[in-house]
Amino acid sequence: MMKFFRPILAALLFCISGLSLAQNLKPVNLIVFPGGFNWPVWVAQDKGLFTRQGLDVKVTPTPNSTFQLTGLIEGKFDIAMTAIDNLIAYREGQGAALGPDLFAFMGGDTGFLRLVTVPEVKTYADLRGKEVSVDALTTGYAFVLLDMLERNGLVKDRDYTTPAAGGVLQRFQSLMDKKHAGTLLISPFEVTAQARGFNVLGSGIDVLGKYQGLVGGARKSWAEANRDSVVGYIAAFSQAVDWLYDPANKEEAIGIFLKNQNNSTRQAAETSYGVLLSPKEGFQKKAQIDMEGVRTALLLRSKYGMPKKTLTDPTPYYDASFHTEAMKRAR
Repeated sequence: MMKFFRPILAALLFCISGLSLAQNLKPVNLIVFPGGFNWPVWVAQDKGLFTRQGLDVKVTPTPNSTFQLTGLIEGKFDIAMTAIDNLIAYREGQGAALGPDLFAFMGGDTGFLRLVTVPEVKTYADLRGKEVSVDALTTGYAFVLLDMLERNGLVKDRDYTTPAAGGVLQRFQSLMDKKHAGTLLISPFEVTAQARGFNVLGSGIDVLGKYQGLVGGARKSWAEANRDSVVGYIAAFSQAVDWLYDPANKEEAIGIFLKNQNNSTRQAAETSYGVLLSPKEGFQKKAQIDMEGVRTALLLRSKYGMPKKTLTDPTPYYDASFHTEAMKRAR
């Protein structure tokens, strides 16, 4: 009789323990731009890495940087995977709202920025007299785009115009509909675009050298009050990146990618794997931020940001103490 009840008892105990674990998880509201660059987040969810850190991470996709940053400032979201330039802009009063305690606590990537154009635009010169879309001219990667075009002889308003078309997903869709001649996309969006005959004129990293793209950011007041959650998030994210870089996990990683990118193909996932995990500009290992890359972002903001400010010191925008603690936990 006991043999009959043992499996049932084990199942009950498993359910009770699982329910208890779920009840003890700390909710974290994460807001991200949609795209394959969220691969580490997907892995951390799929492999239970967030759960092991005691976190229940709820992910919200953002339509644009304004929605993301204002929501973060207002406390609607706890953590944002966003360009460090966005955090700097809103902290310095150059964004749509003021967020004086916004800061970065970990690195993510170098931006994976690609200038993509419609099939008939094959060179920078072909963009003269055309529209090149941005998220918002005050934040994000718009300054990278302006600098790339300027270095190739094109000046905003004189040679081209810059309509706002929303976040990367919205800009990609507008480009596919040929509403604009070009835009700056984040990998792996350019993979799909190239498959449809669109052109990649250049990459941000090739033009700028070191550049810090996505980071994990939050309000300092929330982060200090929820330090364990921030440290746990960094540890889980770092472990997910380590897992992705292990060649033994490639097949499973591609499966996770396809599960989260319903409109993607196996070939696109393979290409994305090569781009997002490349030695040159792949995900930043151990979630390590590139302070020289932050300086590059500051130089661009000093050049193009309004109202004008000279920004040279990256240290106010990053608190390394969270990352240091997380690396001890992630071992």
